[in-house]
Order: sequence, then C-alpha cells, then structure tokens
Amino acid sequence: MTFGWGPRFLHSTGQFHKGGPRVGVFLQITTDSATQFAIPDRPFSFGELIHAQAAGDASVLEDHGMPVLRLNLTDARGGVQQLLGLLGDI
Repeated sequence: MTFGWGPRFLHSTGQFHKGGPRVGVFLQITTDSATQFAIPDRPFSFGELIHAQAAGDASVLEDHGMPVLRLNLTDARGGVQQLLGLLGDI
C-alpha cells in the first residue's frame, strides 16, 4: 500500500504506479477551500490549480488502466466524519 498527499501525487509515489505493475486502486479525496488565494499573474486560484492537478492525476491513472474514484467533499469536516463512520462499519 502507498499513500500520497496531494496535490503532487504523480510526482512522488505516483511514479511507481505510472511505470510499475497495474495493481493500484485509487481514491482521491478533495475539498473546496472556503478561501480562494489568487496566484499573481494567473487567471486561476490555488484551489483551482489543486483541483486541476487532482483531475490530471486521475486522468493519467485511468489512461494506464487503473480504477480511480474521486470524492469532492463540499463540507470537509462533515464529509470526513461521514467517511470515517462508513469505514468504521467495515
């Protein structure tokens, strides 16, 4: 098992999965930030950049034939609590 903390997943642990055996099953958990920080001289915020990187990571994994589930939590705290509750039932 590997764990990657984004938004740099495919630039660290993901290198193994892009070039290694096709054995991964991937869960991406993203959330929307209440505060959007602008990137100077760019038409997008850091939050938008992070979401684009997550989508790109998922796309590359899917292109390599690996299953990816992406959950975007609109309520980060409530969503995490709900996920932990579901995992506790397993």
